Amino acid sequence: MTTLASATDTLTRDALTVLQPGFTGTTAPDWLLRRLGEGLASVGLFGRNIASPDQLAALTAQLRAERDDVLVAIDEEGGDVTRLEVRSGSSFPGNHALGAVDDVELTQQVAHELGRRLAACGVNLNWAPSADVNSDPRNPVIGVRSFGADTALAARHTAAYVTGLQSAGVAACTKHFPGHGDTAVDSHHALPRIDVSAEVLAERELAPFRAAIAAGTRAVMSAHILVPALDPDRPATLSRRVLTGLLRGELGYDGLIVTDGMEMRAIAGTYGIERGSVLAIAAGADAICVGGGLADDATVLRLRDALVAAVRTGELPEERLADAADRVRSLARWTGTAGRTAEDPHGSEIGLRAARRALTVTAAPGLGSPEAFEPLTEPPYVAALTPVANIAVGDETPWGVAAELIHLLPGTVTGSFSAGDGTESEAGRSAGRAALQAAGPRRIVAVVRDEHRHPWMTSALDALLAARPDTIVVEMGVPQAAPRGALHIATHGAARVCGRAAAEVIAGVTGS
Repeated sequence: MTTLASATDTLTRDALTVLQPGFTGTTAPDWLLRRLGEGLASVGLFGRNIASPDQLAALTAQLRAERDDVLVAIDEEGGDVTRLEVRSGSSFPGNHALGAVDDVELTQQVAHELGRRLAACGVNLNWAPSADVNSDPRNPVIGVRSFGADTALAARHTAAYVTGLQSAGVAACTKHFPGHGDTAVDSHHALPRIDVSAEVLAERELAPFRAAIAAGTRAVMSAHILVPALDPDRPATLSRRVLTGLLRGELGYDGLIVTDGMEMRAIAGTYGIERGSVLAIAAGADAICVGGGLADDATVLRLRDALVAAVRTGELPEERLADAADRVRSLARWTGTAGRTAEDPHGSEIGLRAARRALTVTAAPGLGSPEAFEPLTEPPYVAALTPVANIAVGDETPWGVAAELIHLLPGTVTGSFSAGDGTESEAGRSAGRAALQAAGPRRIVAVVRDEHRHPWMTSALDALLAARPDTIVVEMGVPQAAPRGALHIATHGAARVCGRAAAEVIAGVTGS
């Protein structure tokens, strides 16, 4: 016979089990260890939690000493979005670079090596890959995190990434369902809306998720986006039509459904995280990700209590909460049986090799082929035209080519220039003039990121190239603007290895 006390204990444990909170610090706080003992089954790691691989391994060991089957999740896409190497830049190019190469075996190898490094540190769930089709070039949050704008390409590389990552014993979490590519709004700030037909969604957005499901992805992350063709009232994360009807029913997916961060304004600003979490579980989500900005015991207790209260009032069926908790535990069991792979001596450089292959190098009109370019022998001035970083990437992670050129051409000097005040054109011209003055007689290497989305950047380049037509341009975002400069290098991402590959071209160094 089940007593009221034991039923309450089960309900409370289930409510804790479905939460995936973050925390601050490089060691586990006491409150987190206490909640793991009470039923919490997952934690999320961010750059603030990581100082080194050894420290991370010690942290995950500390968590497992309290609960040996804990899911340790991380947002490690490689490329622009890295937590393992948040202060140095990633050793792996991101999805857009892999899509530019379009070698599915390479994508699988990169994902496997990234997964191997995560597993070696005790991480067993990766909130990656991004399966979004970047169909809107204005997209402020996906961009180079996507394999590209071609649906079939995104689908085959999503499947390869899932296969590679999970072959290393790390569960993939394919995101952001049902597709965040066709939006010009960042859901960290507001609620994006995608106004396309159900037919377009089925053919374009959903294809990479079908491929991921066929490849056996262990988790899928929902997007905080409104898709009226699917549900005119609620964003995907809170929509039973999207999560249960479409993802579970039509696509036949039976793994874990994780929400994107519930503290993001698209949810928190409209519903609040407590109400949003109840609606998400009721809609079919199994795990509530919260902690990118909210990372304390009080938040965990508020969410736990909100779920328990919703069950007691009948708003959230107890069976739905129990099912969600069971799916979390099921994934934890899989990670306990998934084997790890030994270090591959040839795998350590796979990211740099991929970044080199991803480069698109274009010569200026009249210069002939890129092979006619004379590499620099004197240290240049690197002018980084720097946009505001999106929240998913963060502003901690360095990017550009200056650090790598300093190694290859000692004495290289760099400066960062932003939009400043005034109109876009005025701000750009001002930035261009400032860069020219700072460069002096040195050869200029201008580094941009998504020039097509930043008119001030276009104006700054206009000013630089008018005065110094021998300027080399390196585009580290999505290369949509027309190539220009004495040499134009598109890296398809801003990872450290992308900067290294571009610097090698500029300095005439042949990569091994």
